[in-house]
Amino acid sequence: MQLFNKTAPPLIGLDISSTAVKLLELSQTAGGRYRVESYTVVPLPPDAVAEKNIADVEAVGSAISRALTRAGTRTRNAAVAVAGSAVITKVITMPAALSDDEMLEQIQGEADQYIPFPMEEINLDFQVLGPTENDETSVDVMLAASRSENIDVRVAALELAGVKAEVVDVEAFAMETAFSLLGQQLPDNGREKTIAVIDVGATMTILNVLYDFKTIYTREQVFGGKQLTEEIQQRYGLSYDEAGLAKKQGGLPDNYKSEVLQPFKEGLAQQVSRSLQFFFSSSQHSSVDHIVLAGGCASIAGIDEMIEEKLGITTSVANPFMDMTFSSKIKPDAISNDAPALMIACGLAIRRFDK
Repeated sequence: MQLFNKTAPPLIGLDISSTAVKLLELSQTAGGRYRVESYTVVPLPPDAVAEKNIADVEAVGSAISRALTRAGTRTRNAAVAVAGSAVITKVITMPAALSDDEMLEQIQGEADQYIPFPMEEINLDFQVLGPTENDETSVDVMLAASRSENIDVRVAALELAGVKAEVVDVEAFAMETAFSLLGQQLPDNGREKTIAVIDVGATMTILNVLYDFKTIYTREQVFGGKQLTEEIQQRYGLSYDEAGLAKKQGGLPDNYKSEVLQPFKEGLAQQVSRSLQFFFSSSQHSSVDHIVLAGGCASIAGIDEMIEEKLGITTSVANPFMDMTFSSKIKPDAISNDAPALMIACGLAIRRFDK
């Protein structure tokens, strides 16, 4: 299984998050414009995935099967991703004259310099980034390695649903790929700008900072929408599933917005501020030009305005589908609402068009 595998179409993107399986399938028009052919979001049972680790392979496989049926896709090749925390990445310099096979042989021979695990316990791949600055005889190479168990459990879940894992990507790389679609939604189209992408999921908040569309910093912390769901559950005496449904569909008492939702939004703004402070303290940057909110919590009404007001940084909600067309079975309102949570699935689906 290759982490940077080049793939032929067709291919679906499958994002296995803590609470749901998100499926997205794209095609491309003759003019190069993307078109959404199918998509769906299928919830997972509690604890089927714990902090990015698949704990119940059968439950995830069953959810993937339901997603395929619900989306109505016949494609059985997929791109999936592992969490950045499960992957070691390193940029190394290698002679430009080497072929891919020669590079792989040399990397495998020297892997113990870069990877703190035995070779038989890891999956390893590499991608040539381009010429080394000020050295025409060398190229910069991105090395990525993950323990085999992280890959195997995803492959097994897909196989239970009759799907082949053609590509195993890294979530941060998939996010970077999807981010490339947001250009027109960013200051100066994002060129030479430092943009913070805050992906707020159910249990984890991930900060990806990109400069000129390239990731320069990533950090994960435990915070997410599950805390809001649990607060609703406790406050109003609901089951966890009922609380999750009420959070999405409404119908909660009048005091919900002021006494439950508002404190959560303020807590989220504090988490964003704290994440950025970690970035500033560990880099040469002291500011970012813009914040993009992704993940399920980005759909909370007014969260972008609150963060912009509290942090003094222009903030927007991610929508990678802004310039795409849709097949007749796609409901534009539904995918627009789900868009912030589909960034990783979108980045994975685009792997279909790798040259």
